[in-house]
Amino acid sequence: MKLDDIRREYTKDGLSREKLDDNPIVQFEHWLQQAVDANLSDPTAMVVATVDEQGQPSQRIVLLKQVDDNGFVFFTNTGSRKAQELKGNNKISLHFPWHNLERQVIVYGEAEPLPTAAVAKYFLSRPKESQLAAWASAQSRPVSSRQALMQTFNSMKSKFAKGDIPLPDFWGGYCVKPHQIEFWQGGEHRLHDRFMYRKDVSGQWQVERLNP
Repeated sequence: MKLDDIRREYTKDGLSREKLDDNPIVQFEHWLQQAVDANLSDPTAMVVATVDEQGQPSQRIVLLKQVDDNGFVFFTNTGSRKAQELKGNNKISLHFPWHNLERQVIVYGEAEPLPTAAVAKYFLSRPKESQLAAWASAQSRPVSSRQALMQTFNSMKSKFAKGDIPLPDFWGGYCVKPHQIEFWQGGEHRLHDRFMYRKDVSGQWQVERLNP
């Protein structure tokens, strides 16, 4: 297999400044709705990038759970690698790869922990099996086998067989406060359309076109 022969042209759409909303959150919501309407698999899936104390980046796919003018929200085990890295360095990047639309969005910002009340509200809205899985998994830590994981899951299932499942004290969420957001639309001959929103010192968004 010759990897350098795998290529295609991007011809679905173009992007101009006139097509963009002045507010990048509004523009993001517009593109996200189009991704949902196009029946893309996991349209809310985003790559979350963090950096450890040695400067080593790490990435994983997480589902976006809320977006508004405050920022982008996701939830996780606070003992996970990403949560531990954010504790030491809250700078973060989010990447939404909508391949079938030949689009991507990249968010640069800082992650702020959500208040417990907001975390509990979301946790209690999850399917019961997802709640049990949160209790069963010591996320990012070694486990001896799949069987051991399932034994812990079944143990939690028995423990919380009656009544509501409480919020684990090791489960939380983050709101990513963006200061830069890039919108990318594929173009012919690799002449892609890229626009970067940057928040200035007054808190206003400025937009400029970038070279592909």
